[in-house]
Amino acid sequence: MHLRAHLIRSSGDALNAFQIPRLRTLARTALPHVVEGVVLPLALFYLAMGLIGIWGAVAASLGWSWGAVAVRLLRGRRIPGLLLLGALGLTARSLVSFAADSVFLYFLQPTVGTVLLAGAFLASVPAGRPLAYRLATDFLPMPEWFSSHPAIRRFFLRITLLWGGVQLANAGIALWLLLSQPVAVYLVAKTAATLTVMGMGVVGSTVWFRRLVARHGLAA
Repeated sequence: MHLRAHLIRSSGDALNAFQIPRLRTLARTALPHVVEGVVLPLALFYLAMGLIGIWGAVAASLGWSWGAVAVRLLRGRRIPGLLLLGALGLTARSLVSFAADSVFLYFLQPTVGTVLLAGAFLASVPAGRPLAYRLATDFLPMPEWFSSHPAIRRFFLRITLLWGGVQLANAGIALWLLLSQPVAVYLVAKTAATLTVMGMGVVGSTVWFRRLVARHGLAA
């Protein structure tokens, strides 16, 4: 289901108002991206690790991610930011781990990547191109008149700073688990912690966004 902006006309005057979907609708829109870019690569990794070992699991998850990118390119479809970030991250960590022949490096690199992602969020703010906006459009397409509104531009600058902090928190938790827990426990605990922190960030961001657009009269 594609989300659309609607133009609402009242008393003969043209009034632009962005139709904000319900949180349940946003979740349904976001779910395919999360499954494609995060859940399936992780599930393939767990399955392949038990069947063909750690390096086979690395190859399986990497193959899925780039296969999904290739399918979208061949069909002329837009590549979601979450999928592209996941594929690039998996590629970088796989190449380094294969070269060093180190399983520890494979699990450490996502933490390093998370720190780098936090840096990307924070660096995009002074550049005036907030990364949160790029990712948000995967789930909620926005018309130009809406996204260029000063209040909306300020929101995405601030929310980008927030997500930089969320990524740093994820990195800290993951590093602690990696250094203190066996691999099997680390994989499960890290996934649970990441989903919890990210879920809280998504819900908080969505509530903040809805209140902002309602306060400024931008939402229908």
